[in-house]
Amino acid sequence: MSASAPSPVPEAEAAAPAPSASHAPHEPYVPARESPRELTVRAVALGALLGIVFAASSVYLALKVGLTVSASIPIAVMSITIFRFFGRATILENNIVQTTGSAGESIAAGVAFTLPSLLLMGYDLAAGRVLLLSVLGGLLGVLMMIPLRHGLIVEEHGKLKYPEGTACADVLIVGETGGTNAKTVFAGFGLGFLYKLLGDPLKLFNMNPAYRFSSWKGASIAGELTPEMLGVGYIIGPKTASTTMAGGVLAYLILIPLIAFFGDKIDSPIFPATTLIRDMSPNDIRSRYVLYIGAGAVATGGFISLGRALPTIVKAFRSGIKSFRAGKAEKATPRTEKDLPFNFVVYGLVALLLAIWLAPTLGISLPTAILIMLFGFIFVTVSSRITGEIGSSSNPISGMTVATLLITCLLFLAMGWVGVDHRAMALSTAAIVCIAASNGGATSQDLKTGYLVGATPRRQQIGLLVGVVTSALVIGYTLLFLNASYTTRAAETYEVPIPVESITAQVEKGPDGKDYRVAYQPNSGAAIPQGKYLVEESGKVAFVIDPGIGGRVPHEPKKLEGDTAVPANAASKGTMLGPDRKSYTVYEVAEGGAMHAGRYLGEDGKLVYELREVKKLDAPKASLFALIIDGILTRKLPWSLVLIGVMLAIVMELCGVAALPFAVGVYLPISTSVPIFVGGLVRWLVDRKRGQAGSDEEFSPGTLLSSGYIAGGAIAGLVAALVAGVGMEHKFDLSTVFTRFSASNLSGVLAFGAIAGALYWAAVRGKSAVGKSEG
Repeated sequence: MSASAPSPVPEAEAAAPAPSASHAPHEPYVPARESPRELTVRAVALGALLGIVFAASSVYLALKVGLTVSASIPIAVMSITIFRFFGRATILENNIVQTTGSAGESIAAGVAFTLPSLLLMGYDLAAGRVLLLSVLGGLLGVLMMIPLRHGLIVEEHGKLKYPEGTACADVLIVGETGGTNAKTVFAGFGLGFLYKLLGDPLKLFNMNPAYRFSSWKGASIAGELTPEMLGVGYIIGPKTASTTMAGGVLAYLILIPLIAFFGDKIDSPIFPATTLIRDMSPNDIRSRYVLYIGAGAVATGGFISLGRALPTIVKAFRSGIKSFRAGKAEKATPRTEKDLPFNFVVYGLVALLLAIWLAPTLGISLPTAILIMLFGFIFVTVSSRITGEIGSSSNPISGMTVATLLITCLLFLAMGWVGVDHRAMALSTAAIVCIAASNGGATSQDLKTGYLVGATPRRQQIGLLVGVVTSALVIGYTLLFLNASYTTRAAETYEVPIPVESITAQVEKGPDGKDYRVAYQPNSGAAIPQGKYLVEESGKVAFVIDPGIGGRVPHEPKKLEGDTAVPANAASKGTMLGPDRKSYTVYEVAEGGAMHAGRYLGEDGKLVYELREVKKLDAPKASLFALIIDGILTRKLPWSLVLIGVMLAIVMELCGVAALPFAVGVYLPISTSVPIFVGGLVRWLVDRKRGQAGSDEEFSPGTLLSSGYIAGGAIAGLVAALVAGVGMEHKFDLSTVFTRFSASNLSGVLAFGAIAGALYWAAVRGKSAVGKSEG
C-alpha cells in the first residue's frame, strides 16, 4: 500500500462501519479457533511475483510524477482470480499474497523519491548502495511496526479507520463468497499495455503532442498522453487533478512567457543559466529558472502539510512509546494475536544499526546511524498512525523526509560536516528514514486487513519481510535500468577545467570515438554544473553524461542520412556543439513541411543531425531533496527563485487552495499535468453520472480499471525503455510507414480519447468489486 505523500490513493470510508471500542469485542471473518491454510509457498511466491511487477511500475510512476498508487487492492483482486484458475485458495492465503506484494510498492516509493538525488548532486548511482538502502529501510519499517501493532491496530480498533486496509479486507471477504471480479483490472492492464506499446516504441501515433504559440513568445502546451497518467488522474479525483493542472498553467503559460519576454533583449546569461534567454526553448527556461520556483513551492507545501499534521504527530509519538513498551510483555495469545517475538525485533534492530554503520558502501558514521534509528522510530510511528486516521492519501511522507533532511543537514553544518561525502551521507540518512516510514504506513494497513479477516500477524510479518527483500532486488535494478535507458551524452565546453581531484582513473569512449577520463562534479553553484563528465587529460570538459533521471539535456543528436537542405520553414536558434564537437547552427523546423517538426543541427545550408527528443524522468521529490542538501551545506543556490516559490505556495494557502498539488503542477512539465487533468475530468463526469462520489472509491470499476491502466502503462514503459536501451527503436518504428498520421498531434489526441472513453464507459456501466454476494 502506498504510504507516500502526496499519493493518488483517495481516502475512502470503510464499506461497513467498524465497531467502536465500547462495543462487543471484534470478531474477525476467520475466527481465532480456526487455522486454514495461510503462509503457503504458493501464496508467498505469488505475492513476491506480483509485488515485483507493481514495485517496478511504482518506480517508473514515482520517477515520472512523484506519486505512487496503492497496490494492495489490485493485488488482492488478481490473487483471487489467479488462485481460482489454478485451484481455490483460502482467504488467508489471498491475504498473504497482498501483504507480501504490497511491500514492494511502498519501498519503491521511498527509493524513487530519494536516491535519484545522488545523480542530481553529481554522484554516480551504484547498484550496491541502492540495494542496501532499499533492504535496510524496508526491514526497519516492518520491524518497528511489529511492537506497535497491538496498540494501533487492536486497541485503537474503531478509532483508527485505516481506510485502504479496511477496503482491502472487504475485497477479500466478498471475493471469498464470489463477489469479486478481476476482469476489470486485467482488462485495464491489457489495454494500457497495448496502447503504450503502440505509442512507444511502435510510434503508430504521437503520444507526446505539443504546440508552441507563434505569436505568444515562450508559451507552449503539450501532453504526454499515457494510460498511467490517465489512471492517476482518475484516482486522485477532479479537485487535486485540476489544482495540479493550474500549477502547470502558471508555469508554462505565465512564468515562462514572462521570462522569455523580459529576457529577449538581454545580451548576457542570467544565473543560474549559462546561455542567453532568447536562445532557450520553453523547456530550457523551465529547467534553468522555473524548476527552482517549483522546488521552493513544493518544499513549502510539504512543510505546510507536515505542520497541519503536527498535533497528530505529537499524539502518535506518545502513543508509539506506550505501544513499544507494551510490546515487551508478550504472553500466551490466540492465533490472531501472535506477533513475531519481541526479542526478534530487538536483535533485528541492533543488527540493522550495525549494518547501517559498518556497510562500507554507505559510509555512514555511528552518530548518523543512531540518528537514523531515532528518526525511523519517530516517523514509522507517525506514518502508521496518520494512515490509520486519515488514510495513505494524506500521509505526508515527503514532509517527514524534508524534516529529516533539514535537521540532519543543520546538525552536519553545526559540526562542520559540509564536504562532498557528507552530502551523500545526509541523503542516505533521509533515504532510509523515507523508505522505513513509507513501508511502516503500508505495513499498518496490511496488518489492519489481517485483523479484520482473521489472519495470523506473525505470518503476515514474515510475508512482509520476504516481500521487502525480493522487491528490493528488482527496485534497485529497475531504477538503474531506467536511468541508463534515458541517459544522453552531449558535447559541452567551459572556460575552466574540472578540478583534478574530481577526475577518476576510469576511461570511456565519447560519441566522437575518442577516449576520455570520467569526472564527477558535485559542487553546486560552480562554473560547471553538477554532473558526470567526459574530460580530457587536462580536465577540459568534452561531454556531459546527462542522467536519465532528472537530467537537463532532453535530446540526443542522430546523424541524418544523405544531403538534407535546410527547409524554408526552419528558423535559426543559435549554435550548439555536435557529437563531433564541431559548432553547428540550431534550426527549429515548424510543422507542416516534409520534415518532422523539431530541432536540427546544420551547417552550410544543410541539416546534419536531428535532435531526437528523450523523455527524461523528472523525479520531482528527488530534485527537492537535492535542493535542500545543497542549499544548506553549500549555500550556492538561486535563492531568489526558491523564495518566489515559497511565497507562491503561501499565496495559494491564503486563497484556500492546497499548496502541495499546485506546487507539484508548477514543478512538473505541463505535458504530465494534462493527462492527469483529463483523468480527473473523467472522474468528475462519472461521479455526476452515478451520483455517488466517494461511496466506493477504493474498489469501484473505474478505480480498478485505472489501476490496470497504471500497471499496464508503466510495465510497457519499462519495455520501451529496454528497446531504447539496446538501441533498437528504429526496428519497431512504424512512423516511417504512416509518416503524416503518426507525426500529427491529432493522432495522439484520438488514441488518448479512445482509452479515456473506455474508462468512462467502464466506470459508468461496471459494477463495484464489493457488493452483495452472488452466491
